[in-house]
Amino acid sequence: MASLQEQFLKAGLVDKSKVKQTSHDKNNQKKVERRTGTQSVDEARLAALETQRKNAERSRELNAQRDAAATHKAIMAQITQMVQQNRQSKGAGDIAYNFTRDNKIERIYVSATVQAHLAAGRLAIVCLGGTTELVPSIIADKIAERDASLVVRVNKTSTEIDADDPYAAFQIPDDLMW
Repeated sequence: MASLQEQFLKAGLVDKSKVKQTSHDKNNQKKVERRTGTQSVDEARLAALETQRKNAERSRELNAQRDAAATHKAIMAQITQMVQQNRQSKGAGDIAYNFTRDNKIERIYVSATVQAHLAAGRLAIVCLGGTTELVPSIIADKIAERDASLVVRVNKTSTEIDADDPYAAFQIPDDLMW
């Protein structure tokens, strides 16, 4: 294969005197470098290395973003699968159960037994993709580990009574309707 200089000569881009002058200058530069022990700085080579470094850094950033997106997608798929496999029935739907979501009060209609389970903390409300589902509180805890914003309501029952509480003797019923 012919050298780059020979290819330029054949194509007519340079003439013989220009090729001769370039090779002569290159040889002189090598001699000077050998005598002085210093190396000349090749700006084109440095610029190419800098460009290569920037491209590698950008590629790493894009790969990190792509990996983060894939991880988020996998987590959402896990959450969707957990909700679909563990969702509970809302019952006949004769009692309104109110809960807050994004600073708005929303309502679902549930049966008396489902309301008792919600109040006791055995069931939790999860909003996924615009739908409201009921799941066991254990599953809601697993979902909250992955994305806490999807778990809307989990009642935590505490059996501890504060000694200084003046209203300790007055228990609020769980089925209180306003």
